[in-house]
Amino acid sequence: MTDKKPMSYEEHLDEVTTLITEKYDIADEAAIQMVMRAQADDFFSGHDDNPAICTLDRAHKDAKAVFTKYKS
Repeated sequence: MTDKKPMSYEEHLDEVTTLITEKYDIADEAAIQMVMRAQADDFFSGHDDNPAICTLDRAHKDAKAVFTKYKS
């Protein structure tokens, strides 16, 4: 988990969604909804402004944060 290579904003969102499903045994649709809610709340606005932060390392951190906040 030390990949620093940036991915596109869309790839980052996809990766966060995938990580939520894998790490927390959540259905795809539920993970998608969590990421969409986070996006609507501007959780990812910094990522869109600065694509350099869209790394695999950051995706792991974001997946945990999104799951923790939006799991209910």
